[in-house]
Amino acid sequence: MEQHIQQAIKERRSIREFSEKSVELELLHKIIFAGIWAPSGLNNQPWRFVTIQDDEISARLAPLTHYAHIVEAAPALIAVYLDQEKMYDSVKDHQAAGACIQNMLLAAHELGLGAVWLGQILKNKEQVNGVLQLSDQYDLMAVVALGYPLHRNQQSQRLPLADFILHEFGGTAP
Repeated sequence: MEQHIQQAIKERRSIREFSEKSVELELLHKIIFAGIWAPSGLNNQPWRFVTIQDDEISARLAPLTHYAHIVEAAPALIAVYLDQEKMYDSVKDHQAAGACIQNMLLAAHELGLGAVWLGQILKNKEQVNGVLQLSDQYDLMAVVALGYPLHRNQQSQRLPLADFILHEFGGTAP
């Protein structure tokens, strides 16, 4: 199902309720592939990933976030990390991680999956690394919960464009 980028950006929603249908590993790889094509400073590509489709691991991760019910119900999780040995500028690399995650969310939407970016779990990133058997070389940026959506009736609104623009210097009127 091909979509134009602007349409996908406007239609994508955070999906928190999933069917029990498992997610094919090939689709998870396509989502990660989209993530790694995000821009990064000096093209350092500092991101790394852990895919989780194991109920026992999910059950161990769930208590580490207020969103335990989402972690437990999601057929798949992708933990997104920055490899601190590949980083060169904290701000740029964290921005790159955000771009990576956004690419992943858009790819999931395009593939007919639902996804939600979970950030509150970062308060327990050391424990997450313990569960996932990773050293502190890897800095957790998010866990993305994925699956086939139970429904797509989520609504969202944005303020008018003019509310966001502080100044416009030059240019031509439409």
